Parts: sequence; structure tokens; C-alpha cells
Amino acid sequence: MDEKALIEAAQGGDLDAFNRLVLAYQDQAYNVAYRIVNNRVIAEDATQNAFIKAHKALGGFRGGSFRAWIFRIVTNACYDELRRLKRHQGVPLEPQDSEGEEIENVPWLADPSESPEDSAMRAELRLAIARCLETLPAEYRSAMVLVDVQGLDYAEAAESLQRPIGTVKSRMARARMRMRDCLMSYQELLPDTLRLGDELIQ
Repeated sequence: MDEKALIEAAQGGDLDAFNRLVLAYQDQAYNVAYRIVNNRVIAEDATQNAFIKAHKALGGFRGGSFRAWIFRIVTNACYDELRRLKRHQGVPLEPQDSEGEEIENVPWLADPSESPEDSAMRAELRLAIARCLETLPAEYRSAMVLVDVQGLDYAEAAESLQRPIGTVKSRMARARMRMRDCLMSYQELLPDTLRLGDELIQ
């Protein structure tokens, strides 16, 4: 994919070019949204709203990391959703389906190569991570999702969050410390050496 050419074409009004950009980034964008809001329906709404906003704002993109630009819009859309929910109700900690029902066997938790016992242990660990991630302040959670889950470097994360690199590094250090403290209450689920980023990504 020639991303630069697609961006230029999309800026010129080529809807097909923009749709190709959406296809290239929609899964990553949704993953960012889901990790921040921890609710599938809300994440879908935030992602859709983010791409609508991105299409409207595409003329203002002046280069740099397109991925970071998209993630900034997604992150802001998630903040809007979290603020709206805070006025009404909390975001459920458990994964939910499109009907708002709790999902017991989440597809992204499954690994066909694992034994049922290992799969169950990994599912519990992922749920523990999700619960601990949910306890973080939104700005810490967003930084961790961008860096540890999506693999952005600090410069890209700083661009997405519109914060200095030093601020992002500080938030990451505090977020990782809080995550480790929180996960200690689930220590029976943890491997001998917990590599936080790997566990969040896998």
C-alpha cells in the first residue's frame, strides 16, 4: 500500500482511496478504542465516529505519522464517550456483545494450540489485565494502549496524544507501576516473569 499516494488521493476527494485507508487501519483503531473503553459496542461507535471525523479533517493532515494521526482522533473519540458515560453510568468491566450481554468465551482470548487449562488460565489473566487497565486514569490508559498494545514509539504516541514525549514517558512509567501493583492481586495467574506489554498484545 502506497500510503502517501492514498492520502493525497483521499485529500483530493477520492472516496475509494479513503476507504482503503480505513480498511488498513480499522482493526488497529478499534483495538485502541476497545482497550480504552472496554466495551465492544462503545468501541465500535467511537471507531466509526473517529473515521467520520478523520474524513472531514483529512484536508488538515500535513504529513507525519498517519497512524498516529488516526489514533489521536480515535483516542479523542473515546474520551468523548467516557465523559458521556461518566455522566450516566460506568463502563462495564466485562467484555460485552452487541446486545450488551457479558461474553463468557471471548474470541480474542482463544488459542486453539493451548490446552483447555492453559486457555482458561490465559483468559483469566487477560481479564485481570483488562480489569487493572480499567482502573488507570484515562490518560495513563491511553498511553499504555498506544505504546504497549499498538506498538507506537514514544514520538508517535506523543503525536497521537498531543503531549510532549517526556509527559508520555512519565505516564507510561506510572501506568506500568500501577498495572504491576494491581496485577499482584492476581499473582496466582501470572507467569514467573510477567512481560506486561507482551501479555497485553497477545
